[in-house]
Amino acid sequence: MREVMDELMQWWSAGETVGVGTVVGTWRSAPRQPGASMLVGPGGEAVGSVSGGCVEGAVYELGQEVVESGRPVLQRYGVSDDDAFAVGLTCGGILDVFVEKVNRETFPELGEVAADIAAGRPVAVVTVIEHPEPTWVGRRVVVHPEAEGDDEDTSVLGSLGSGRADDAVRDDARGLLAQGRSAILTYGPDGERRGEGMRVFVAAHAPKPRMLVFGAIDFAAAVARVGGFLGYYVTVCDARPVFATKTRFPGADEVVVKWPHDYLQHEVDEGRIDSRTVIAVLTHDPKFDVPLLEVALRLPEVAYIGAMGSRRTHEDRLERLREAGLTDDELARMSSPIGLDLGARTPEETAVSIAAEIIALRWGGAGERLAATEGPIHHHHPAHDNPLGH
Repeated sequence: MREVMDELMQWWSAGETVGVGTVVGTWRSAPRQPGASMLVGPGGEAVGSVSGGCVEGAVYELGQEVVESGRPVLQRYGVSDDDAFAVGLTCGGILDVFVEKVNRETFPELGEVAADIAAGRPVAVVTVIEHPEPTWVGRRVVVHPEAEGDDEDTSVLGSLGSGRADDAVRDDARGLLAQGRSAILTYGPDGERRGEGMRVFVAAHAPKPRMLVFGAIDFAAAVARVGGFLGYYVTVCDARPVFATKTRFPGADEVVVKWPHDYLQHEVDEGRIDSRTVIAVLTHDPKFDVPLLEVALRLPEVAYIGAMGSRRTHEDRLERLREAGLTDDELARMSSPIGLDLGARTPEETAVSIAAEIIALRWGGAGERLAATEGPIHHHHPAHDNPLGH
């Protein structure tokens, strides 16, 4: 919903009613991820996308019907990849889309949710998408992380209809929010852990994942631009103030002048490094990158650690890190030389190579030409699948 929030808020603030279709589940070759949304505006406007063009027409018509009837609908679109074109779903795959009517009355908490998203505060919206009692469908709660000493009543807005159900989805939504992952969860009709009947969609709106780029060189400027394009909050860090300037790195969200290993350790101590963080070490200077990699490679979990340099630089770096006490398992976490073999030469091409490696590792891709492969185009990485249960 993030990509259509501005338009949605304009209509919501004006007291208008909008049809909202949201992807809640995907399988096989579906092109959009859970959380992608499409709006049917009060004047018939279509904003956003749920499938990259495959089923937008059908969702648009359903959105109009839901606005008219007021009854939310969970609709599945999908056929086998082989005959997708015959029914208009040219992308193949399967996707579940939940279509609902949104206005100030049906979603009074939307203003607070939008404010949280705009400010980078984590927030999850839990919506009942299936239930044996039709009046439950469309009910929602808004869940925030639980702060130490916080009154839980202030961290959860709304109710699904029972305290038991609210307690169950609150705890699970916080778990997904910590991972920055949206998912479908299944419960018994009253929130029972062991049971079926109620399915909810947890839309986790976490702050942007972080990309830390170390080394204020021309390649870093290109990596920062690509990182921003991919949706990361990008920090460029270098100990040399003459090079680490905002003017040289307009594509970065922030530029920090500090010794790289000190900065990374500080961010770790402050709890700002998580499993979605990617780290690109572009200094290829031992006095900078060895102390930095000592910290990075010992972190319990980050999404990616890549280090730039030639084969000779790589071997020298490995020797120095082993002397510093790093194990083979820790060293194996480092992508060095950095990036995929695209034949890149320029900073921009190298940045694409690095981004391609990050994407491939995230989703389980092999980095091969699709024309030379067979089978599904989209990989299903276990860490990003949408569970249909716990």
